[in-house]
Amino acid sequence: MSDILFHAMPDGRQIAHRFTPGSGPALVFLPGYMSDMEGGKATAVFDKARSEGRACLLLDYSGCGASSGAFADGTLSRWREEALALIEATIDGPVVVIGSSMGGWLMLLVGEALGGRLAGLVGIASAPDFTEWGRTDSDKRKLAAGETVWDENPYGPDPTPLHPGFFADGQAQLRLGGQIAVNCPVRLLHGQRDQDVPWQISLQLAEALRSDDIQVTLLKDGDHRLSRERDIALLLQQVWGLLD
Repeated sequence: MSDILFHAMPDGRQIAHRFTPGSGPALVFLPGYMSDMEGGKATAVFDKARSEGRACLLLDYSGCGASSGAFADGTLSRWREEALALIEATIDGPVVVIGSSMGGWLMLLVGEALGGRLAGLVGIASAPDFTEWGRTDSDKRKLAAGETVWDENPYGPDPTPLHPGFFADGQAQLRLGGQIAVNCPVRLLHGQRDQDVPWQISLQLAEALRSDDIQVTLLKDGDHRLSRERDIALLLQQVWGLLD
């Protein structure tokens, strides 16, 4: 993409992002694990925002996409730091955070840090706490011992790694076991044919969030990616419904 920008973190990390200025609340899209800002859902949100003069920010976490760094060094805390730095550098005023899969975990951490600036959350197959419910006891022992665990990747030829640094940080960022201090409107989308994240996780998340303005939409024939044309249309409807 010709409009990719780079933000330098204090330690020299170069964080690739796209930003279109405009009215607020600004939209911030957080992609999933090993994903980037070129995905169909992120692009659809950005293109609609730009066409309507709405502020919108996309980013690649360090070690992903066009950003610098090694994926093995990535953690939720590190990526939260990057997202917050970009929000601070590009956006004034309220923010609606959209998170896909792992990004739905990260959006909680970013949202907590934004405090009163948080105007809404939209989760797509949100996967908070997946280092806990998504791993076997055997995996957890290996990861705790410093071993990388490799999973079959249904979306490509190469297996997907879970590195011990990400696991340890994730275990320190668990949120479903207590109340999540978020009071803004929340919209959660989840496919009931999701083979990666059980749709019941979105129900657990709705219960854990302090906000009373929460809607969970289940798509009976929806998969994990929710990237079909009608899925993306629903996502845009949910996001823009928070802006009215």
